[in-house]
Amino acid sequence: MPEAAALSRTRLARLIAEGAVTRAGQVLDDPRARVAAGDEITITLPEAAEYDLRPQDIALDIRFEDDDLLVVNKPAGLVVHPAPGTPDGTLVNALLHHFGGNLSGVGGEKRPGIVHRIDKDTSGLLVVAKSDRAHHGLADQFAAHSVRRAYLALCHGVPDTADPRLLGTRGVRAGPGGGIVITSGLARHKTDRQRQAVYFDGQGRHAVTHVRVRERFGTPPCLALVECRLETGRTHQIRVHMAHAGHALIGDPVYGGRRRLSAAALGPAAHRAAHRLDRQALHAAELGFVHPVTGADMLFEADLPRDLADLLAQLRGPRA
Repeated sequence: MPEAAALSRTRLARLIAEGAVTRAGQVLDDPRARVAAGDEITITLPEAAEYDLRPQDIALDIRFEDDDLLVVNKPAGLVVHPAPGTPDGTLVNALLHHFGGNLSGVGGEKRPGIVHRIDKDTSGLLVVAKSDRAHHGLADQFAAHSVRRAYLALCHGVPDTADPRLLGTRGVRAGPGGGIVITSGLARHKTDRQRQAVYFDGQGRHAVTHVRVRERFGTPPCLALVECRLETGRTHQIRVHMAHAGHALIGDPVYGGRRRLSAAALGPAAHRAAHRLDRQALHAAELGFVHPVTGADMLFEADLPRDLADLLAQLRGPRA
C-alpha cells in the first residue's frame, strides 16, 4: 500500500475480515491467504460514518498542538466521547469546537480523533489525532504497547513486597526497584457488565501493570501514593489490578469495596480530606510517544490537579 493511504496492518486486517478486499473480483476474507506476483488486489475503503455531534465551547487545557495531533490535560468529570447517557458535554464536543468541526474519522471511526481514553473521573493527559495519518500512526503505537504512560494514584494500604499475602496473590510478582508487577487477563465481569474483572488461564485480554510506591501515609501506614506504569492499556486496568492486589484506589466507587481509612492512623484532618474526595484518586501524569508524522520523541507531564494536590498536602501535614 502507498504510504499516503495511511493504512496500518491492523486496519488492513480488519478490512479483509469485513470483506472489503477482493482479488480478481473475488472477496479475499482470510488475512493469511497467500497472494502471488501479478494478483490484482482491490481495497474498498468505507466513508467515515456521519456522527451526530455538535461543537461546544468547553475550556481545554492544551499542552501541545500541531497540524496532526493535540495533547490535552483532561479534568476529572469530563467524559471523553459521547455515549448513551452522555450525548454531549464531552471532550469530543469540546475538540470539535476547538478544531472548527474537523477531527480524524478513520475508516468509520465513531469517536473522531480519539485513539485512547481515560475514565470520566480520572484526570490527566490524552493525545488526540487531527489527521488520518496521525490517527493510524498513534493507533499502531498503542497496539504495539510502545506508548509510555504513567499514572499517579492513592491506594488503600501499602503494596509491599515483604507482604506474603501480596506476593501470594495470583498474578502478582515482585518487580524491579521494590515494586510489583500485576499480570492477568481482563474482560467484562460475568454478571455486572459495567465492571471489568481479572481472569487467568488465557481468558480475557492480556494486561500488565507495573506499580511502585512513592510515599506512605499514616502511623501505621494505611495509604500510599503509587506510580502505575501501563505495559498494556485495557479498560479500567489500573483500578481493577490494584483492587485485585488488595490495594484498591481510594474514592473508587466501583472497585473500592467497603474498605475504610483509619482516622487514628492518618489524623482527623487528613482523614476528613480523604473522605471528601468524590472520585477515584487516579491521574494520568506522564504520556510519551513518537510523533507519527515527524518522528520526534514526545514526552509530556501534568502535575496533580487541585483536589489530589490538596489531599496530598493534608496527608503530608501534621497529624491534627
